[in-house]
Amino acid sequence: MLKIKSSILLLISIVLFSCAQNYQNNNSQKFSIAYIGGEFDGLLLKNFLTSHLDSFNIYDPSSFLELKTSISHSSNLYITNIDNTSDRENISSTLSIELKNNEENCTIYRDELSISQFYIFASADKILSNQKAVKKIKEDNTKELVKQLIRKLNFLEISCN
Repeated sequence: MLKIKSSILLLISIVLFSCAQNYQNNNSQKFSIAYIGGEFDGLLLKNFLTSHLDSFNIYDPSSFLELKTSISHSSNLYITNIDNTSDRENISSTLSIELKNNEENCTIYRDELSISQFYIFASADKILSNQKAVKKIKEDNTKELVKQLIRKLNFLEISCN
């Protein structure tokens, strides 16, 4: 019985390992990052962008392919019911991207990515949970937008037209 169980587990593990793929970046280009303004939001974007590019081994500060990015956040208030007991705030984040080839002085790619999240907030402005929620949502939105950008860069054809 033990041999049968062991052989079944071995067969399952072989099947699982054979189905798994090791994703390799088939784009051998490396990117540099231009100056990103925007105080804390810009610093957060630069840190996430640098770490994600570096983890995919496509970051080189001296590369002629330069990513110019900026991030902006906006908020809207939504009252969801008649008795005003469940107020929500929508935080929308927009990442503007421009990929330039500084060697040939041309723009290769330009796009805007956006994402938004809601949170239920307390009625007073000075409550710390509101401020922490906004900060956490901005951080999460920035991280997700950087992931979307990296996915787009992996499949981008890099050439000047």
